[in-house]
Order: sequence, then C-alpha cells, then structure tokens
Amino acid sequence: MKEIIKNKIEELLSKEFYCSLEELNGNSTAYSVNFNTVQPYIKILAYRNCVVVCTSKDLHYRVQELLINKNRDEIFEFPLVYGQTIHYVPDDNCANDMLVSLKYECEYLFYRDILSLDGLSGFENSLAFDENGATSTKVVHIARDKNRIIGVAGASETLINGVWEIGIDVMEKYRNSRLGTYLVRGLTKELLVRNIIPFYSASVTNIGSQMVASRCGYIPYWIDTFGTILDGSSIYNDIIGDLSSKYVK
Repeated sequence: MKEIIKNKIEELLSKEFYCSLEELNGNSTAYSVNFNTVQPYIKILAYRNCVVVCTSKDLHYRVQELLINKNRDEIFEFPLVYGQTIHYVPDDNCANDMLVSLKYECEYLFYRDILSLDGLSGFENSLAFDENGATSTKVVHIARDKNRIIGVAGASETLINGVWEIGIDVMEKYRNSRLGTYLVRGLTKELLVRNIIPFYSASVTNIGSQMVASRCGYIPYWIDTFGTILDGSSIYNDIIGDLSSKYVK
C-alpha cells in the first residue's frame, strides 16, 4: 500500500506542479512553469528532500534569480507567497475500526444523492456547489442530530484518477467531541476498500484539523503554499502589490 500511495501522490504532484518524478525524488530545488495560467502566479512545494517552485512563465527567471542558493525555509518565507498547507496520507493503521460510539445518526451519500444537499451552508471545506448546483464532491459521510446536519466529511476527485481529497466540517457546538475524527476515519475506510487513495489537508495554523488527521492514522506527506495570483484579486492586495513591484521587475 505504501508504494501505491507514493506513486499516486507523486503522479498528482507532478501534474499539479509541472515537474518530473525525478525532480520530486531529488535533493535540490526545481523551478517549473505553469503554462496554463495567464496571470502572474507562484506556488511552492516541499516533498521529501526536494523543493519545487512553480510560477507563471513571466515570473520564472526572475523568481529563480531571487531564490538562488536559498534553503528550504528561506524559500518558504519568500514575500510573494502566503499560507501553507500540510497534506496527509493514510498510514498502515488508518483503516482500523474506531472504538467510538456516537449518539448521532450517520450515513454515506454517493454521487447524485449528494445533490440533495445543495443549499446547505457552513460546510465549505467538505462540500461545495457551483452556481449551477454541480459539485466535485463524490461521497460524503454526514452526521445528524435530530435530523439536523451537524458534521460532514466529504471527498472530491483530483487531477489523478483514484486519488481523492478529504475535507471535514463540524458545527462549532459539536466540536471537541471526536465527531470530526469519526467522520473522517469512516470515510477514509470507505474509500480504501474501494481502492481509492485519500489524502487530507490542513492549514499549518489549524491545530484542531491536524489533530483529526493524527487521530485518524494519517501521516504528513507534503507541504505547499497557497497558489498566489498576483493580479490584484488577493485579499493581501496592497501588500502583494508593493512586494511584487519590488521583487518582480
């Protein structure tokens, strides 16, 4: 299983960061170009012993000049990026049963049955619909308290067939009760028996989410920054505008 997970995740990262498998398994910093973005763009990955700096074509050489001879920590402190996410994959004990009982009703919904949840709010990490009512979420594990949905773990398809990303939302009143752990672990087991590789993502500042990953038997596998688009639409507009004019001329 470990080798299958490694191969699938590397296939995903290679496609997302426009780099080769050799670069992912190397010991140095690789610089790649995302040719599919028309806006100035930068996103950084740390995987095993390598770092991949992926940019739009117009920033490629300038960013490379700025980061030459920088170590991994210095690269991740580059002023033009913000936010870091830890991504986890299942460890060997991830599919073990949980010795936890809940007083809430739980169920799984798959594919078209999920459409019945359109309009549900407060669960954006696990379930999201577009303006046409469509969703990339393919399975959800939901918990109800007296017919009210109080927690959702959802899994969405990625760029790679057979690799799905898990997200979790629990209403504030019901947190710190291991409900999130129960939902994520159940969903993880459900995906694994279907030969789907799940991964779980948490912000480096979200300790609660990281604890869920740990309790569910997940292990950290890679870290990346938020994909920064330097087009003026960022919430850090003024800061990024000043920095981009300073660093990317």
